[in-house]
Amino acid sequence: MAGKPEPALPPYRRIADEIGRRIAEGALAPGERVPSTRRIAREWNVALATATKVLTTLRLEGLVETRPRVGTVVAAAGAARRRPAEPGPVPVSVSVSVPAAMSSAFPVPVSSAARMPGEQAAGEGGELTRERIVRAATEIADREGLAALSMRSVAARLGVAAMSPYRHVAGKDDLVLLMADAAFAEEAYPAEPPASWRERLETGAHTLWRIHRRHPWLAQVGVLTRPLMLPALMDHAEWALGALDGHGLDPRTVLDLHVLFYSYVQGIAVHLEREAQAEARTGLTEEQWMDRQGPALAGIVGGGRHPVFARVVGELGSDGYDFDLDALFAFGLGPLLDGVAAMIAAAADPAPMAVDSTAGGSTAGDSTAGAGVALPPAGGAE
Repeated sequence: MAGKPEPALPPYRRIADEIGRRIAEGALAPGERVPSTRRIAREWNVALATATKVLTTLRLEGLVETRPRVGTVVAAAGAARRRPAEPGPVPVSVSVSVPAAMSSAFPVPVSSAARMPGEQAAGEGGELTRERIVRAATEIADREGLAALSMRSVAARLGVAAMSPYRHVAGKDDLVLLMADAAFAEEAYPAEPPASWRERLETGAHTLWRIHRRHPWLAQVGVLTRPLMLPALMDHAEWALGALDGHGLDPRTVLDLHVLFYSYVQGIAVHLEREAQAEARTGLTEEQWMDRQGPALAGIVGGGRHPVFARVVGELGSDGYDFDLDALFAFGLGPLLDGVAAMIAAAADPAPMAVDSTAGGSTAGDSTAGAGVALPPAGGAE
C-alpha cells in the first residue's frame, strides 16, 4: 500500500528554503543583501504578507539580520546555521507591518502558540500558584493583546473558578505589573560588561528591544513620567547607568540619557500592539490598508503643496519604502550614541566657550575674552 504523499510546503516555506539554499551554497555571502519583500513578491508572484513571512522565517533561523541603512543581509556564518526544511507553519509571531515589512522576529512562546484561549495550559495542572497565573496571563496578552486580559480570562485559561486567581493576585493592575516584571527578567546581562560604554548601551537597547518584540503589550504598561518600580526593570536601568557612569557627565545628565534611551525603545515598540489593534478594529491587513491609501497618497504627491515629500518618494523608485521597525530601531541608535559620544568628549575636555561681545565671535578657554560670557560645558551641571 502506497504511503501518503508528503504534504506540500506553503509558499513562504518554499521561498525561504530557496533563499536559504543560495546562502548555503555561497551565492549570497555574509553581509550581502537578500531580496527585499517587494522583490520577493515580484519574483515569486506572492503577496507582500507572504514575502514578509519569508524574511521573518529566515530571521528566526538565524540566516539573515537587519542592519541600519543597509536592510536585510545574510547573517555572519548564516550558512552554518541553515536548518533542513520542515513542513508545517512557522512559529507564531505578531505581525506589525507598516506598510510592507514589519513582522516580529521573535515568536510567541511555544506553549502559548500551541493552545487557543480558554484552554488549560498543558502540563500545568495541580496547585494554583502566582507563577502559573502570571504565565497564563502573559500568554493571553502575547496572543490577544492587553485589552483581552482579565482575571476571568486567566481563570478560564487555567481551568479554575473565576475567583480563584484573586487568592494570589489582588487584581488586574497588580497582575500586569507582575507580568511586566517577569518579562523584563527574561534576559540577563553578562557578568563582565563590555569595556566600551557604547557597546554596553547598544547591548542594553537591543536587549530591551527583544523583550518588547516578544511581548508587544509591554510598551503599553506604565507611563514614562511615572516609572515602574520593578526589580527586573531596574536591572536594565543599572546596566545603562553603569555604561554612562564615570565619564564626567553630571548625575542629572546621566539620568536624562538613561530615560532617553529607554523611551526610545518604548516609543518605537508601542506601535507593535497598536498595529495589531488597528488590524483587529478595521479588519484590514497593513497591505490592504495601504492599498486603500493609494489615491490619497497620489493626491498629496501630485498636489504641489509638498514638493520635498514628492521628490523623495519619487526617488525611491519602484521598490518603494519598506517601513521595517527593526531596521528603524537599529538605525536610530546610531545618532543617539553619536550624541552621547559628543557629550562625553566635551566632558573630558571641559574648556568653556566664551562669547566675545565686542567681536561677535567666541573663544575656547581664552582668559582675555574680556566681557565674554562663559558657557557651561556640554551636558554639564548648572
